[in-house]
Amino acid sequence: MARSALITGASSGLGAEYARQLAAEGADLVLVARDRSALDDLAQGLRSAYGVQVEVLAADLLEPRRLAEVEERLADSRRPIEVLVNNAGFGLPLSFERNDIDDEVGHLRLHVEVPMRLTHAALGAMLARGHGRILNVASVAAFIPRSTYGASKGWLVSFSRWANGRYAARGVTVTAVCPGYTHTQFHERMGLAPGEEGVPAGLWLNARDVVAESLRAAARGAAVSVPSLRYKLLAGLARIAPPSLAARVGESGR
Repeated sequence: MARSALITGASSGLGAEYARQLAAEGADLVLVARDRSALDDLAQGLRSAYGVQVEVLAADLLEPRRLAEVEERLADSRRPIEVLVNNAGFGLPLSFERNDIDDEVGHLRLHVEVPMRLTHAALGAMLARGHGRILNVASVAAFIPRSTYGASKGWLVSFSRWANGRYAARGVTVTAVCPGYTHTQFHERMGLAPGEEGVPAGLWLNARDVVAESLRAAARGAAVSVPSLRYKLLAGLARIAPPSLAARVGESGR
């Protein structure tokens, strides 16, 4: 059982669900997100429900100074972090040619540079102790062409596969979590009301199930977790589908 965990993007959605499930296992938590009020509310509820210690770090991870503060917290051997969940992220419209390029650069940094830096910060202390787990929340879009979102998540999966193979023998596992469409606030933040995403009801997943399955996969030392059989099959088919067909599939939903 993990004794402590740091979770980014913890104020809602999958991040908040990771916080609840890890707290239920008795882990003390460090919650990271931009919205301090939401973090404080979540922290208070977790302390009351599970009796764990919860530290709040309100930080915009695209601000170098705030990102450095989170890196320092992860590297602090006096207050060890057993589990790192790199979950912070956001989506952009699929029309790359119409998106603001600075928004795209920030999107790339948050999905690639930030988890890379935080993984690097956590690894030193974890390897010194000889144990630790890192979960990088990617997406099934890593296997299906989907503009720059799928590209960034593909990088995260490839990096996690390599890191798991490199460090698992030294006690530190790295797992890329690749859910499909999951009921969270992710799509609402893109301006989409429920039912507007254009995704069949049968493809939606429950956040609680996604998190539980990914934590089991990480405990087994799996390099990749694709929650649900339907998405395992879809990811497998995408690998052998012609690129033009895979790209059309990637256009589903918004």
